[in-house]
Amino acid sequence: MPQQVLDFSDVVVRRNARNIVDHVDWTVHDDERWVVLGPNGAGKTTILQLADTLLHPTSGIVTIFGERLGRSDVFELRPRIGFASSAMARRVPPEETVVNVVMTAAYSVLGRWNEAYEDIDERRALRVLAEWRLDHLVDRTFGTLSEGEQKRVQIARAVMTDPELLLLDEPSASLDLGAREELLGLLGGFAQAPTTPAMVMVTHHVEEIPVGFTHVLLLREGSVVAAGPIGETLTADALTATFGMPITLTADGGRYAARAS
Repeated sequence: MPQQVLDFSDVVVRRNARNIVDHVDWTVHDDERWVVLGPNGAGKTTILQLADTLLHPTSGIVTIFGERLGRSDVFELRPRIGFASSAMARRVPPEETVVNVVMTAAYSVLGRWNEAYEDIDERRALRVLAEWRLDHLVDRTFGTLSEGEQKRVQIARAVMTDPELLLLDEPSASLDLGAREELLGLLGGFAQAPTTPAMVMVTHHVEEIPVGFTHVLLLREGSVVAAGPIGETLTADALTATFGMPITLTADGGRYAARAS
């Protein structure tokens, strides 16, 4: 039976007298793969920061793995969550080798220092790198990689510790067409594997939704426009309400495309 991993109940995040997350109710189960869509300023990244325990709500209740945020030790919750974002990539030492970038996830640090790693840690890192088609780059330094390669390393690092919840903040943003399609193909395969954890991915574009994602959360100005199974919820009408302009939506083989109508 599916287990609840994340729950928002009447959640508000208020900054500068404005609700950037505005009374959101939302639940994620362990067999669900969610994409969060909305325009700039809709609250997408703030939602991820709440889910990653980096931010507490102004009001309302966030529950992660059955533990209420604010009444639980976040340092016990965080190792159970994988998080990949461009902001995190900018904090990785550019001279760090790819295998170390991934392996240091075991200690939740971003640069190799004096930690003692076991053979099992290195074997796990090498296996994950192979799964994300990065095994040929293990000894390269992070700073010499292309942006697409860096994005894949970040995701490999996020899954290194076998998280129960995987959060991805715009993983394919700014990639060229080839790098985007390679990443989306890998994400689609990962999303459909039975052992994959619950996933939440933020994006701006329906074209960046991988095959295998099951649910969508549409946000506008911090509020939920629609949420539910992607086949029922991701519609032209819902996108029109989300982005404030008439949108035409097409679907083909589990992939989507949208344009102004």
